Amino acid sequence: MVQKYNFIETDTKELFMIHAKARALLKEYFICDYRNIEKRNYILKQLFGSMGKNVSVDLNFFCDFGKNIFIGDDVVINANCTFIDNEKIVIGNKVLIAPNVQIYTAYHPVLPEYRLLKDKKEGSGSFFNTCAKPVTVKDGAWIGGGVIILPGVTIGKNSVIGAGSVVVKSIPDNCLAVGNPCKAIKFYDEIRNGEI
Repeated sequence: MVQKYNFIETDTKELFMIHAKARALLKEYFICDYRNIEKRNYILKQLFGSMGKNVSVDLNFFCDFGKNIFIGDDVVINANCTFIDNEKIVIGNKVLIAPNVQIYTAYHPVLPEYRLLKDKKEGSGSFFNTCAKPVTVKDGAWIGGGVIILPGVTIGKNSVIGAGSVVVKSIPDNCLAVGNPCKAIKFYDEIRNGEI
């Protein structure tokens, strides 16, 4: 069976300009006085697609475009997080994201006949095909340190993803999920009933 891919453009002049703008804003953010919260928030609002109230993004945050990232209210994104936002990354309200979390929306086909370009365009740096799927982190979620979230995943409302987990499939609401691959090990009703 032949797998169907929705390839996305990654090597256009317009995308280069969006990348360049994101890099300039990130550089400005990195050198901004940490105490100047007003200026830091102004820069982030220029970078992201949208940003709610009471959002904290620590250094060294990295993203590709910025404009594809949508953040709710009361969100903490801790140090050294990477968001590859070729597609939408939607972060809900009251979300905690620990250090070194990586969120990827982009991926490449496994088979080389789909991954590698047969006819590279003149002047293009790309030699591969790219696809992307959105990622959503719902309200109240807590993403532990070093977690990797892969394309197309939704993290359920209030759920906790244990440190170091690799999330390859969506996680339901109200659970503790851990591992590689990450899976729900306890739901909150079980925890409340003393079953953990």
